[in-house]
Amino acid sequence: MIGTKYRNAGAIAMSLAVAVMVASPADARRGGSFGSRGSRTAVAPPATKTAPNQAPAVQRTTTQNQAPAQNSAAAARPAPNSPNRFGGLAKGLIGGLIAGGLLGMLLGNGFGALNGSGMLMALLQIALLAGLAWFAFKLFRRRPAMAAAGAMAPSGFTTNAFTGTSQGGFGGAAPPTAPAASVSWEIAITTSDQQSFERLLTEVQDAFGREDYARLRACTTPEIMSYLAEEMSQNATRGQRNEVSRTELLDADVAEAWTEDGTDYATIAMRYQSIDVMRDRNSGAVVKGDPDHPTTTTELWTFVRDGRSDWRLSAIQEA
Repeated sequence: MIGTKYRNAGAIAMSLAVAVMVASPADARRGGSFGSRGSRTAVAPPATKTAPNQAPAVQRTTTQNQAPAQNSAAAARPAPNSPNRFGGLAKGLIGGLIAGGLLGMLLGNGFGALNGSGMLMALLQIALLAGLAWFAFKLFRRRPAMAAAGAMAPSGFTTNAFTGTSQGGFGGAAPPTAPAASVSWEIAITTSDQQSFERLLTEVQDAFGREDYARLRACTTPEIMSYLAEEMSQNATRGQRNEVSRTELLDADVAEAWTEDGTDYATIAMRYQSIDVMRDRNSGAVVKGDPDHPTTTTELWTFVRDGRSDWRLSAIQEA
């Protein structure tokens, strides 16, 4: 009886293992979200037409979490309920002028050299006080406005937008979003950038399928390279190889694009198809996937560059 129980348990466990293998997708790197998006790593990117579902924030990353902060333009603006830096002083001066003038009229001394009596002199003094009060108010209102204007973004930065192109599958842009952390500015994505993103999609997929470590290092950041190398090593340990070929971009649009600390970032929603199968390393037999029919995948890829380098892949997120 005990032997029968163990045989039944073994049969059930084997059936569950087969079911999991059949249900698991064969797409490369389907292991969650990983990489870095600068100060926005811990913030979920906005939804787009290509990826309408809200993608989670990056799960595996070497970037430390940063608390969201206002950009410099927002920080320069005073809080709605906080007093203006010069407000107290201006109000004090205005109040002092008015109180002093009224007190002088009540005592019959007037205002400086305009002492006298009668309704005409009183009206004249009130008009003079009102003019001084208006001048002081305008003077102190102008200074904080000039300070806030000086902290606004440089005119060279604009909100990102894809205008659409017949090649590469890129569509319209998502609405611009406010910076999520640190000091960052939205930037524009050009047609040349779009072509670079499409090329990197194909090159990274093909290099991963060929286990071309040198090419992957050229197309990705060291962090992303470490995650991809880890996955290829795990496949090799199981005696398998993830073969990816015939990658084709179907649709793409910008989720967000920004610059911070001299580094540009662009998170792109991509829907693409590819032949993605798992093969036995020795026999070449297909272990998982369909070598004759492509599968469709939607992911958010983040690219990074600085002034001395081209775009490179820095994060992948499931959509």
